[in-house]
Amino acid sequence: MSIIKAVDVSHVRFRAPDLPRMRAFLEDFGMRDGGGSDGNLYMRGAGRAPFVHVTEPGQPGFIGFGFWAPSPDDLERLAAEEGVASAPSHAPGGGRVLRLTDPDGYIVEVRAGQAEAAPADLPPHVPWNQGGQYPRKGVFRRVPPRPSHVLRLGHVVVAVTDFARSEQWYKARFGLLTSDEIRPGGARDRPIGAFLRCDRGDDDPCDHHTLFLIEAPGAPRYIHSAFEVADLDDLMRGHEHLKAHGHAHFWGVGRHLLGSQVFDYWKDPWGNEIEHWTDGDKLPASQPGGFGTLDDLLGVQWGDPMPIPDEALADR
Repeated sequence: MSIIKAVDVSHVRFRAPDLPRMRAFLEDFGMRDGGGSDGNLYMRGAGRAPFVHVTEPGQPGFIGFGFWAPSPDDLERLAAEEGVASAPSHAPGGGRVLRLTDPDGYIVEVRAGQAEAAPADLPPHVPWNQGGQYPRKGVFRRVPPRPSHVLRLGHVVVAVTDFARSEQWYKARFGLLTSDEIRPGGARDRPIGAFLRCDRGDDDPCDHHTLFLIEAPGAPRYIHSAFEVADLDDLMRGHEHLKAHGHAHFWGVGRHLLGSQVFDYWKDPWGNEIEHWTDGDKLPASQPGGFGTLDDLLGVQWGDPMPIPDEALADR
């Protein structure tokens, strides 16, 4: 039994020396200003979360990420078990926050009682003429140039020094479920990572993964965070906008095997990977876990293979 069952991942937190530069990139990525008065940069999506991305002034780096607790009572139960007091949150949306440190030193902020933000208007969904069905009659499909519409944060991926230790830590506190383990060469191999999702029961299926942990060389280190956009046209619109504004593209467009998302990866001005995605798998709590190999993890259903960093090539 876990202490609580987290509802979802809430935000990622970074440091950067130039907040206006980070703001400009994130606006091109499809976020908007979330307000705030504590000297940090809070950016939100089109959904009800008051913010999904935080940047503190300072030397570039990844600090951590957050979960939503189901209620303030759940937050206080976790605080009591951890022996750490919660505190009022001065970030947009208010509420209370509990700050924990995981086995690799990542800061994990657990939030409850936040006031929801008003959702932003999205472009109307226009059906596709495909598969022998043609619902779009007399309506032209036009995708005006502009950034994507980021809806929300979907998942966070980090490298850890000891997968079994980290998996146990997160499951014991947040009730995460295994969607797919990563067994490098097949079923007999020791798992070195897993796609984990929140347990919201069978009536509220969760994304295939909320958190992905991987035991990897150079850990601990941030790998990427992923933000859902409105649809495929919106993802491609964002791709063209980011390209036109000179931002660094990393990988995509393609479709993952594990999780099934259509993806497009970029890098922020300090080299942090950040993903647009749409059309990912949704799993009920009763869905049994599976496994994949490294080839499954790195492979695609369609699209270009994952780029191999130059330093990795030098080690071969």
